[in-house]
Amino acid sequence: MAYKKVESYDEKVTADLIGHYKNSISLLGEDVEREGLQKTPERVAKAMQYLTTGYQQDAREILNSAKFTESYSEMVIVKDIELYSLCEHHMLPFFGKAHIAYIPNGYITGLSKLARVVDVYARRLQVQERMTHQILDAIQDTLQPMGVAVVIEAQHLCMMMRGVQKQNSVTTTSAFSGQFEDGRTRSEFMRLLGQSI
Repeated sequence: MAYKKVESYDEKVTADLIGHYKNSISLLGEDVEREGLQKTPERVAKAMQYLTTGYQQDAREILNSAKFTESYSEMVIVKDIELYSLCEHHMLPFFGKAHIAYIPNGYITGLSKLARVVDVYARRLQVQERMTHQILDAIQDTLQPMGVAVVIEAQHLCMMMRGVQKQNSVTTTSAFSGQFEDGRTRSEFMRLLGQSI
């Protein structure tokens, strides 16, 4: 086989998490020895490590790994980047799409790297507002473009499954720097996204 994906987990972290999840399941009134739950603590321990891999990644390093000199100086947009994250307040998922644009100033980056930057910050315990600015700051600091725009639209299960239980609510956050702070450039970006401002 030419390619094989290998998952690797820290044994001590996994063992500690398994113990905590067993205890949590018991505290909720379930029998952790029940057939359907016997492997659940291990599965959750591994899932949580995967869902928080962003803590071990550096967005700026990812962007620099595919940073190229280029004279192109028009808007570059990657839209509809799927994201899945965990709300830091309830540890319930929120999910949606990120839209990123930048105007190069001598450097471009591989398009997939923008999606990877989204994953770096989404795969943490997070709030949407902070994540929006973290994505913008990483791109601005690394590529030094003439401007960056980030818009995130997401649905939060902490609002849908519990609390106010609003099933159709969507939260939109945005961050702009450089030329995107100018109304005309921002309007062009929003028009290209197919949205009104």
